[in-house]
Amino acid sequence: MPIGFFLEIFRLGLRNLRLHKLRSTLTSLGIILGVAAVIVVVAVGEGNKISALREVAALGATNIIVRSSKPPEASNSGQARTFFVAYGLLRQDLRRMQTALPDAVSVVPLKAVGSDVSYENQRITSQVFGTTPDLLEVARLRLEPRSRYISDEDVASRAPVCVIGSEISKQFFRLRDPIGATIKVDNTVFRVIGVLEPVGLAGGRGSALVGRDLNKDIHIPITTAESQFGDNIMRRQSGSFSGENIELSEIYVVAPETESVVPLAERVRRVIETGHPGLSDVQIIVPWELLENAKRQLMVWNVMLVVVAAISLLVGGIGIMNIMLASVTERTREIGIRRALGATRRHIVLQFLVETGALSALGGVIGIGLGVGISWGLRPLVELLVRLPFLQGAFDGRLTLEPQVTVWSIVVSFVVAAGVGLVFGIYPAIVASRKDPIEALRHD
Repeated sequence: MPIGFFLEIFRLGLRNLRLHKLRSTLTSLGIILGVAAVIVVVAVGEGNKISALREVAALGATNIIVRSSKPPEASNSGQARTFFVAYGLLRQDLRRMQTALPDAVSVVPLKAVGSDVSYENQRITSQVFGTTPDLLEVARLRLEPRSRYISDEDVASRAPVCVIGSEISKQFFRLRDPIGATIKVDNTVFRVIGVLEPVGLAGGRGSALVGRDLNKDIHIPITTAESQFGDNIMRRQSGSFSGENIELSEIYVVAPETESVVPLAERVRRVIETGHPGLSDVQIIVPWELLENAKRQLMVWNVMLVVVAAISLLVGGIGIMNIMLASVTERTREIGIRRALGATRRHIVLQFLVETGALSALGGVIGIGLGVGISWGLRPLVELLVRLPFLQGAFDGRLTLEPQVTVWSIVVSFVVAAGVGLVFGIYPAIVASRKDPIEALRHD
């Protein structure tokens, strides 16, 4: 069969589509929306995945975080007007881990102390931690220019110096350089020697895992924390008096590589259980395990979303088949004339397949443009919505979307769209080719 004949069939198919522009547009609408839905859903899912993995990974893929956790029975004892409870990690636990885990890269303690922070006439509630210089690298923190972190000399001399988070700097030092300024933690004066760069975990999944906004943290030498604040934390509230004795609030254990994180975490668990049976007052967080679980959960979620979006493509294919079946009935006389002039059944099938294929391909291209455009516009749209006064109570002000358009979603959705059109166009094409030429010529 000559190539020119195929080109003529292709030209006829496209001409028939142009003759019924509105019907062709409505017919391909299901394909357009289906392709756009697949691209948008995959973009949102991929963006959420990247955001979640970035936030969890920011905790340190090789880190193991051991945290003091107030046991439930201690929380319930608040019925008494005065009570005192001791719980959590001990310095003995730190020494035990340093001895039992020689292959760990670092074992870094944190000690939570005062929370009432003031500068001149400004006062906020924050969280102050005594720690060592290793925390800067272990927690993947970065300093702003002209800043420095706690040094070994600061720890040895119990220096009254501090490194403040970005939010503390914004609230206290909007119009001046914080380096060298002095702030008060409870009743103790500290000199600011550094400012931490903003941490992306604030308000995200990583923040939920850490249990606080890291941008509001203040770091001081751990020896200063021990000498100035001790281990007892006293609180007065609503006429009651309470106290807690916590030696260490957190310990970071750093594995040499990601492959050794899980085995090292099991050893950490066994060491901690020696002094804390059942881990009733201690919590162990392994970001690497959380990272792997997040990957699996997001993969399942993305598959489900794509399947739901693919239903739109199926509906679009059914729409094409219905319209083409109606077109066969409408063009019965045309089919009879073509058969009388020598067209074979194969020619009729090819003509109808060209029309359905063109509809699907055109719908796929338009759907790709629509899907990519919506994906790119979602982030500024959501940011605009959460700032609207009447919607601020309905959404978290930190709600953001970071859609990531992927090449594979574009390719797959287009191929599936074209395939759906051809598959659902085969039956109408076969019906048209089986029309009896004589009966077709008699059709009005």
